[in-house]
Amino acid sequence: MLANIILGVKDAGADIVGVYRYEQTCTSRLKLLLQDFFKPAPEVTLIKELKLSQIRINSANSELFQRLLVRLNIDLLIVGTWKEKILPETFNIPKIATVNVHPSLLPRYRGPNPYLQTILNGETESGITLHLMNEKFDAGAILKQKPIKIYENDTSKELRERTFREARTLVRELLEDLNSKILTPVNQDERYASYFPNITGEEMMLSFEDQTSDEISRTIRALHPFLPCYITHKDKFFKVDPYKFKILDISTGNAGDIIAKNPQKASITIVCKDKKAIVFWGLSLYKSRFVKRYIKNKVTLD
Repeated sequence: MLANIILGVKDAGADIVGVYRYEQTCTSRLKLLLQDFFKPAPEVTLIKELKLSQIRINSANSELFQRLLVRLNIDLLIVGTWKEKILPETFNIPKIATVNVHPSLLPRYRGPNPYLQTILNGETESGITLHLMNEKFDAGAILKQKPIKIYENDTSKELRERTFREARTLVRELLEDLNSKILTPVNQDERYASYFPNITGEEMMLSFEDQTSDEISRTIRALHPFLPCYITHKDKFFKVDPYKFKILDISTGNAGDIIAKNPQKASITIVCKDKKAIVFWGLSLYKSRFVKRYIKNKVTLD
């Protein structure tokens, strides 16, 4: 998200006076320095290529950051995927506004991970929204938004990548419009508001007796790339590849029954709650919760 916000601002020809990465608030200076040197994220490489100034302050709500905003005399503060709740003492400083980039069609799917939640809930459409920041999470008046289609086989990874690209376009359009027309913020309709918190992690363990084939599919796709999903068989745990499973329209057996195995393909077919079966292949055996690693291509389904 950060890289595409930067690119959107540059596309519009606006000046970037500073870039503030969330990692600065939660990672030690030395650790972040080593991480950026040996394994830099794409946004770090972009920041260096564009020779942008990085802000190194512990909190967006600190007096130090607030004084910096005043000194820089900024017109606009653009926020994307920031985990810290920003206070009015900070977001009211810019001359024009503080704008949040939220990856859903607000007021629906407020919260920290709309990519995951929209797929988990079977939506066919998500979106990107630019809105004014206020004291409530993701509740400020809308400046711009655009729908984004969710395709049948999308994981959160693909949806997130498309959303990032649209964020670049929308940021550019917002800055261009600020120079050429009057924008009228539109208040969110609270009748349609929904909020989804982070998942608990229990969703990783697939339950064929309790979930339909569609629910299993949505869970696997929604959790990737954030968390893996697992199948339990006897005393073993198998990690599911989010791109290597298929729903079969058959009605043989009861929910939870294993109706086919193929050790050579590391494959297993299991009946779901709705009597449809799912075939998984390319499974990886999770060796031990203490070792914390996966042994690939050594799966035995007995």
